[in-house]
Amino acid sequence: MGAIVDSVLDNSIAQDLGIQRGDELLTVDGQKMSDMIDYEFYMKSECVTIVIKRTNGELEEIEIEKDYDEDLGIVFQSAVFDRIKPCLNHCIFCFVDQQPKGLRDTLYIKDDDYRLSYLQGTYITLTNLTEKDKERIKRMHLGPFYVSVHTTNPELRVKMLRNPNAGKALENLKWFRKNKIPFNAQIVLCPGINDGKELERTLSDLAQLKTTVLSTAIVPVGITQFRKEKLKRVDVKCAKETIEIASKFKRVVCSDEFFLLADEPIPPAKYYGNFSQLDDGVGALRMFYDDFKKLKLPKQVSKPYKIIFACSYAAKDMLGKIAPKLNKIKNLEVKICPVKSTYWGEDITVAGLITTDDLIRTLKDEICDMVVIPSVMLRPYSEDFLDGKNLDYVKSQTKKDFFVQQNIYSLKEVVDFIHTI
Repeated sequence: MGAIVDSVLDNSIAQDLGIQRGDELLTVDGQKMSDMIDYEFYMKSECVTIVIKRTNGELEEIEIEKDYDEDLGIVFQSAVFDRIKPCLNHCIFCFVDQQPKGLRDTLYIKDDDYRLSYLQGTYITLTNLTEKDKERIKRMHLGPFYVSVHTTNPELRVKMLRNPNAGKALENLKWFRKNKIPFNAQIVLCPGINDGKELERTLSDLAQLKTTVLSTAIVPVGITQFRKEKLKRVDVKCAKETIEIASKFKRVVCSDEFFLLADEPIPPAKYYGNFSQLDDGVGALRMFYDDFKKLKLPKQVSKPYKIIFACSYAAKDMLGKIAPKLNKIKNLEVKICPVKSTYWGEDITVAGLITTDDLIRTLKDEICDMVVIPSVMLRPYSEDFLDGKNLDYVKSQTKKDFFVQQNIYSLKEVVDFIHTI
């Protein structure tokens, strides 16, 4: 792989040096780097010498004087420069394993790399954590990590992850506690397997680790029509029971889906602490709504204008509370159009899994001036949907203009746009 340059920031040292996309950073002060952790460590100096391999194969050694904490302004293609540590599990609830063929290649990658967990907040199971990994984590005092715990019952965890090493989870987490390595825990709840009494056991075990566990998020298992494993869906009864069990423990939160399934109000902001597991759908709706209440809306727009919010079913109720407020703006009409997932099945209600055909089907008979979609529908830094088609394709099929809302936790961009109408 290597430390390959994807882009450079404007007005940065890298731009001044003429570093370009495709160049490779070979060494910093003679040290090879395996990941961004090494890069950030070796760059903390007022004087560094780097070796760059240009796209034409030429090597260039450059001495750089800079501030101690100043970065070069390089955006790398990957946060890991050597081989990503792969996932060795075959979890009964794995979403990757149930995906059909034909989606974009990155969706089939299964990583279980502690470095990506530290750098990017991805979840790891610790089943491939080596003593060498532990030594580095301890030496550099890395953390916090994001750990998919699921259960602390050794036999049950081996069964759920289908990996003989999975039973060592609590042992590894106690090692984290001993070495003051903080982590956020995740539990994918599978009804009839790790819920109820098993969930209470897991949360009780995690409670013994005290503040080493920064938060514990409980999320429902995702069931699509492509799943071969026979797993139960989280229903109303299970959702209510899980919310009740979670309420008995500190720093344990349920994802938004549990409250939607239980037909209970989304909790206030204090329930979510510092919103440390937003990417897992924990507190996203609350943050979104509370942020909207702070925005200043115009009293009117200069011409009649209709906006459609094409959203997930998980977000429709919250957007439904916001739409009436936007519709009070003179000349503005707002409509919420949740996208039904015929591709994955109706139980999939998140925006990140919406396909182009489902989006087109939802919008084909609608008339509007603009369609707003959240950026999570697209691959990061691109306009590609998960089915390999892009936003231009959707535009051509719907004959509509689109506004991609980059910050999925705030409507500020949309409101700013409304001010310009």
